[in-house]
Amino acid sequence: MKTKIIIGIVVVAIVVLMMSVYTVDERERAILFRFGKIEKADIEPGIHFKMPIANTVVKFDTRILTLDAEPAPVLTEEKKNMTVDFFVKWRIVDVSKFFVATRGDAARARARLGSIMREVIYNEFGKRTIQEAVSGERGQIMEIARAKANEVAQEFGIETVDVRISRIDLQDEVSESVYRRMRAERARVAQDFRARGQEAAERIRAEADRESTVILANAYRDAEKLRGEGDAVAADIYARAFKRDPEFYSFYRSLTAYRESFRGPEDVLVLQPDSDFFQHFGGASRK
Repeated sequence: MKTKIIIGIVVVAIVVLMMSVYTVDERERAILFRFGKIEKADIEPGIHFKMPIANTVVKFDTRILTLDAEPAPVLTEEKKNMTVDFFVKWRIVDVSKFFVATRGDAARARARLGSIMREVIYNEFGKRTIQEAVSGERGQIMEIARAKANEVAQEFGIETVDVRISRIDLQDEVSESVYRRMRAERARVAQDFRARGQEAAERIRAEADRESTVILANAYRDAEKLRGEGDAVAADIYARAFKRDPEFYSFYRSLTAYRESFRGPEDVLVLQPDSDFFQHFGGASRK
């Protein structure tokens, strides 16, 4: 009989011990309640103890979670309709606030966070044109949305880690208008580059022409100078040769004149035989 009592006491003790011990995973945080009231919040991972029946434990996943929100309709500054598809990375940072605000219901937290994000994105897109929202300031919109959502989400013990706009859909007429505007902008930029290139080409061409003219002028000047110096040297040589032997010089000049005058068999020169041009021939005949 005593043995059964002892076994019963051991079993009860084991059951009480099992009901008194609980563990918190490293990816979780927990809240300890005493008769429905928060006794201890943000319990860290590890093995912990509680009072059976009097205490209850609620655990929360503190990993980064993803909210894939429903596409949000927005109006741009030009009052053009767009549909923005986005997602939010968030996590629980204060389990006590989170439980008080949402009763620990993650679905309620996602719905509230989605509503906040849609309102922020609607306001931010409403301040911008289509072109600014689609291309130029998309990253800025996401950063502003994350910061503003954090200001509100802190009341729920939530932190928005990242906000990403995954897709922007435009109505057909809006899309065509945007594409036309983008094509016109690209055409304007291309034309500007072409004009700059043409201006640079004209400037380079003019500089090359100027340098070419200067080089040719300098070359002609140097050539004329050399030619003049050569002519002066030649004239000096001719003069000294003429002074040394005037008769030979005259004979040599006559031969040169004959050679230049009679280049082919058909060349004919009509002159009187006693002209000075044939003086050496005449002298040869007389001798």
